[in-house]
Amino acid sequence: MAAEGPSSKRQRHSDGDEHQSSTVALYVPPSDADHGPHSKIRTSSLASSTMKLSGHKGSVYCLAYDPLGEVLCSGSFDSTCLLWNAGGNCQNINVLSGHKNAILDVKFTNDSEKIITASADYNLGVYDAMKGTRIKRFMGHKGIVNAVDICIDGPPSLAVSASDDRTAKLWDARVRGEVGSFADEYQITAVAYANDGNVVYTGGIDNCITAWDVREMRKLMTMKGHSDTITCLSLNPKGTHLLSNSMDGTLRTWDVRPFVDDAAGGKKRHDKTFLGGTHNAEKGLLNCAWSSDGTMVTGGSADCVVHIWDEFSSEEVSTTVLQLYCLPGHSGCVNAVIFHPKENVIASASSDKSIYVGELS
Repeated sequence: MAAEGPSSKRQRHSDGDEHQSSTVALYVPPSDADHGPHSKIRTSSLASSTMKLSGHKGSVYCLAYDPLGEVLCSGSFDSTCLLWNAGGNCQNINVLSGHKNAILDVKFTNDSEKIITASADYNLGVYDAMKGTRIKRFMGHKGIVNAVDICIDGPPSLAVSASDDRTAKLWDARVRGEVGSFADEYQITAVAYANDGNVVYTGGIDNCITAWDVREMRKLMTMKGHSDTITCLSLNPKGTHLLSNSMDGTLRTWDVRPFVDDAAGGKKRHDKTFLGGTHNAEKGLLNCAWSSDGTMVTGGSADCVVHIWDEFSSEEVSTTVLQLYCLPGHSGCVNAVIFHPKENVIASASSDKSIYVGELS
């Protein structure tokens, strides 16, 4: 498992096409001229401005940085998670195994000590981030577990999961079994945990986002606007706005602060719409994510391109938002894109079995 490895997953090009595609990179690698007196100032701890990580034997579906920004975790169709150094040459440092099916989502706990995985084998795994060993399983779902999230400001033992069994379940690693469950009418494909742990947001094949009160275990509200399945939910660092990715080809932000009037004539929860990303017939659960300062958003896209938008470029609802970066390089669907929590670095994972990590200029 090296930082430069196997070729792309679906290679159907002619020899000429292969030569042409090999010249396209997610980020421009440094040349010899970059080391001269007029070289560009480096903005990260990476050994090179762009790194390609190879080692997975199947499509890479999810990524997560630990809160300290020292380790990158990737989850794959091959039923494993690989841990990588987030800086330097991005060496592979460990393998998390134990699941019997694809890993669809992964999160670090807020103390960076544990990793929680969501899998198509109906289970969630809790791993020691240092040793790479599984220390617990969350069992209780009766369908594929599509997503998992943690409570940023709460105890590191808390997590919430979303499943095809039409439930979102609350978990506490300190106790056995689930500690709560929200039942919906349709399969739940995305979930987000409010920073304070009092609200859980879910999205599914009904195209709606639902907010649930954790203390009273009841439905608080429903936000409508997407016209197809919601594939991912992500709260901004302040916890005031929710980002959603949908198979309708849009990313949207929603104002989830209390006391926002969503009635006719009042301020609507829907804030902004981001266009440019695409979904395809694979119907993958493509992710979405915020930068650590909340100024940029990104999300997976089926066009093999990493899209990054300026979240502050528009203040009006449903207006076109400036796209800051459109980065090619992958040869398969981009399933996940995330920002480094401390540095000006972005990581992307694709169905071509590879991961790119690189600086944003």
